[in-house]
Amino acid sequence: MASVIYPTTNFTATEQLCITHGEGIYVYDDTGKEYIEGLAGLWCTSLGYSNTEVVEAITEQLNRLPFQHTFGGKTHAPVMQLAEKLKAMVPVEDAYFFFGNSGSDANDSHYKMLRYYFNAIGKPQKRKIITRERGYHGVTVAAGSLTSLPANLAHFDAPLEALSILRADAPHYYTGRQGNETEAQFVERILQNLEDQILAEDPETIAAMIVEPITGASGVIVPPEGYYEGLQALLRKHDILIWADEVICGFGRTGADFGCTTMGIKPDLMTFAKQLSSAYFPISASVIPGWMYKAMVDQTNEVGVFGHGYTYSGHPAACAAALKTLEIYERDKIFDHAAEVGAYMQAQLREIFTDHPLVGEVRGKGLIAALELVSNKTTGATIAGGKGGAAAVKACQDAGLILRAVAGNALAFCPPLIITKAEVDEMLKRTKAGVDTAYEALKSEGLLNS
Repeated sequence: MASVIYPTTNFTATEQLCITHGEGIYVYDDTGKEYIEGLAGLWCTSLGYSNTEVVEAITEQLNRLPFQHTFGGKTHAPVMQLAEKLKAMVPVEDAYFFFGNSGSDANDSHYKMLRYYFNAIGKPQKRKIITRERGYHGVTVAAGSLTSLPANLAHFDAPLEALSILRADAPHYYTGRQGNETEAQFVERILQNLEDQILAEDPETIAAMIVEPITGASGVIVPPEGYYEGLQALLRKHDILIWADEVICGFGRTGADFGCTTMGIKPDLMTFAKQLSSAYFPISASVIPGWMYKAMVDQTNEVGVFGHGYTYSGHPAACAAALKTLEIYERDKIFDHAAEVGAYMQAQLREIFTDHPLVGEVRGKGLIAALELVSNKTTGATIAGGKGGAAAVKACQDAGLILRAVAGNALAFCPPLIITKAEVDEMLKRTKAGVDTAYEALKSEGLLNS
């Protein structure tokens, strides 16, 4: 055993699979076994493995300028070019970009910039942030407190009250509906709950609400029709900023440029990472509107600096990786490809698994999806302890497919955006074999109630 503290890992079950190399949508372990990487690593390797163009762009930049910080008036061409490229893409008014290294630190940076901004405009009381149950926004102290998954909160003593974090209902109709509620009634109820909460807290104390357009680690939740329309109207009514966490959805995953486009959201703030560089080099971006940036200028002048930043903010190799990735997206029409193949994947998932006895719900958009594994298809009862998801992940891995169970028993899909329809067919063939095997194993263990 290596002396590594492994992230998001059971310390009693480390080093179970050692990946040595990858090509396209495939990765290979140290025995030579091939796997389809059905989760694009961690929702991130959009261009698959061994894309020589991105590797060459990074290598060229490392040979020219391997490092340059962006503190104290210093800059370099790639970071400025990347900001301008993104500015032309994002639906944020006169956007400005703070670059970091991960989605977690990008959301932490947003948290701090919101405090800085509202102090700058004389509203220091406007500091509370609304997040949602089953949300995932990272694992640093502030981002981890915005995350609502039990495993990410247990034993860490997250300072929720000190950070003024509020939690609203998860917009998941399948698990959150009451009785015979329709989707419209469900949406009306949870939005009314939110408005009641806002009024009880006082809107003048609430800065923003953070949302993933479609969630990832919380189970690939696609909110019902009308939810975002009503949510935005409610937040605008109470002068609360809309903060879109696009770390997973951004750059083609949902079949559009951004998840906000797919779901009809007009954000004030946006968070990027992962597919910004196809994960070939760590980089993230916290996006704010020009009016927010300009309000902070005098405050930075008064202090002497904007006292926030990372050694690797705007790392030149990271920016080069992102620029080349964005170039490939545009040149090869990757978003259009993801829309077409994503629609095919969604249709095939529903055709194969809607009637499967282990599957309660098939959901997703574009090239992100999930199967909700249940112990009883009629009632939607869950499988205790996430054992359904664990069994399916193991069986799929044995069949040559790497997937991930999220939120307990949701089997998540997020293949590289370059996947073809034929490769989707092979991925779902392996999925079917794995889910069938898991079903029989769970049934023999008495964990199903069908």
